[in-house]
Amino acid sequence: MELLKEAVDLFLHLDKHLSPIIQEYGVWTYLILFLIIFCETGLVVTPFLPGDSLLFAAGAFAATGSLSLWMLLGLLIVAAVIGDTVNYWIGHFLGRRLLGAKRFKVIKPEHLAYTHEFYEKYGGKTIIIARFVPIVRTFAPFVAGLGSMSYGRFMSYNVIGGILWVMICTVAGYLFGNLPFVQDNFSVVVLAIIALSLVPAIWELMRARNARRRMAAAE
Repeated sequence: MELLKEAVDLFLHLDKHLSPIIQEYGVWTYLILFLIIFCETGLVVTPFLPGDSLLFAAGAFAATGSLSLWMLLGLLIVAAVIGDTVNYWIGHFLGRRLLGAKRFKVIKPEHLAYTHEFYEKYGGKTIIIARFVPIVRTFAPFVAGLGSMSYGRFMSYNVIGGILWVMICTVAGYLFGNLPFVQDNFSVVVLAIIALSLVPAIWELMRARNARRRMAAAE
């Protein structure tokens, strides 16, 4: 329970957590951000780490001069692309074993089913679209590595998706993160970012389920 409270606090108050990190670690902050983005996209066991909201917060601090926007964009795009690549190969080499291991239950079946819904709807473009959808972002490359997509095709979508995701979220924070309303209501903005990113996924998931129900009823 305490860990959950800390995770929620991290999500809602990224601005307050990031500020002391920048002050204490200086240039090493870039490495910390790099590792968080890498783990959030590269490890199927860490989908709970902040993604969109962290990029937004980092962009907001870049606007104040605390961080370099160009350094952030370069490093975090690399982190996102490498993260998905590692996740792909984990799925390729270890996916079946991890899913079949009785003692390894951190990969929830509903998360995989949720991701499969996206593949059925969007195909390979799921890798790009998933960048903007929490949970699916972490599991899409893993599922692709299980055999859904060749590595060459995966990498083309991976690079495009990584660039778009990091640039859009970080530049949005750079442009709007220091507006008085955003600064005064940062936790609300973070929740709004998360909610907006989930809306398309929920909508498509509901459409797919309704379609299956109609087909079942027709039979």
